[in-house]
Amino acid sequence: MKKKRRYKKKRVVFFAFFILLLGGGFIGMHFFHSMRKNVKEVKESKNEKFYQEEKTNVSLEKAPRNYQEFFDLDDGDYLTDKGYTLTIKDGIAYIDGYIIVNKTYALSNSYVPVNPHEKITGERCNSCINEDVMKAFLLMQSDATSLGLNIYISSGYRSYSYQDRLYHNYVSISGKEKADTYSARPGHSEHQTGTCFDLNTIDDSFANTDEGKWIHQHAYLYGFIIRYPKGKENMTGYQYESWHLRYVGKELATKLYNNGDWLTLEEYYGISSSYE
Repeated sequence: MKKKRRYKKKRVVFFAFFILLLGGGFIGMHFFHSMRKNVKEVKESKNEKFYQEEKTNVSLEKAPRNYQEFFDLDDGDYLTDKGYTLTIKDGIAYIDGYIIVNKTYALSNSYVPVNPHEKITGERCNSCINEDVMKAFLLMQSDATSLGLNIYISSGYRSYSYQDRLYHNYVSISGKEKADTYSARPGHSEHQTGTCFDLNTIDDSFANTDEGKWIHQHAYLYGFIIRYPKGKENMTGYQYESWHLRYVGKELATKLYNNGDWLTLEEYYGISSSYE
């Protein structure tokens, strides 16, 4: 009798183990198929999203080629020659969140810098540039000072009306065609955005000073670019200005630095800079 009970007990244990194994396998298979289904759905969802975005970009109208085309456009998204999305919002152009101002893209006469370091109370103010821009400049200035270099902002924020008078003064001196190579028309100056400034003396000699050479090689480390590089006049529409810095953040500045051979915003994003 004892032998039969032990044998019966073994059969029960074996049967229970078999059922457990079978159930675990079923659960495992169910889990496996469920995971495959989820992965497939995620992939399909990503592919569909990519297709929709690609289709949307391809169907966008081309970005303007000159100011007149920009002036005639409504707010919305447009495609640049390099495939970037240019967004016009409230009449202002942006790419990747960066405000774009050149001969093609302009600002209204009422635009003022966002989050200025100091409150704007006049038409011209060196410390009224954007707060982030000022912080980056002060760090760069401090590092330059530690090396025995002297850099300072000689021209920061300029209002629309101030630029209007400045530009027409240059026109009276040099004529319109020549003035357009070194001075922006009102509404087309980056100085109105509060994202840029001129350093020290606005003269070609600045490039050959110790300060100018250091800026050329190190400005990108602080998020600044040489906005109008040498040899890129046909892209920017302006002559080489070694003293004019624009803040774009370290990531983009590093790309535009291009190991010392500066790229312009125009060639990088595939946009124009032309009044006509």
